[in-house]
Amino acid sequence: VEERAVIGAAMEAGARRVYLIEEPLAAALGANLDIAGPGGHMVVDIGGGTTGISIFKDGDVSYIADEPTGGTHFSLVIAGAYGKSFADAELYKRDEAHHKELMPVVRPVIDKVATIISHHIEGHDVDAIALVGGTCCFTGIEGVIEKRTGVPTHKPKNPMFVTPLGIALSCKPEAIEE
Repeated sequence: VEERAVIGAAMEAGARRVYLIEEPLAAALGANLDIAGPGGHMVVDIGGGTTGISIFKDGDVSYIADEPTGGTHFSLVIAGAYGKSFADAELYKRDEAHHKELMPVVRPVIDKVATIISHHIEGHDVDAIALVGGTCCFTGIEGVIEKRTGVPTHKPKNPMFVTPLGIALSCKPEAIEE
């Protein structure tokens, strides 16, 4: 139903052809994961309010979940610990210069995210975890998650822009009619 609504709206707006891509696949493309290869790959999209989890097996999404923990929780913890407004805590956390100082403060939230990931790995063959989303910009988050899950974990250079990059990469010239 949502797919038809998006296509209908795009066509009404003048699009001649519409190409849709699932968000987990866009994130995998943007993170440059070899999802067609053997083994399981997990993409963890830690956004503002949620952590989205996708597991790929043989090029297909084999598992998907979404949990209510994300960057907002980091900001709330920082606001409480430092007596800042939510908006000021949000800005403070985005400044890399504060990450080392903030790590002990936000570590319980990172541990919660790692626990969520560990829970969703159970029963799946996962060889690697790719972290994407704005919250993954926090310095050292990948090391904490790797230590907790025992699965090699990495994040691309600009994890905030991985999904939009994947969407752009999925735009195929042959899909555009002139």
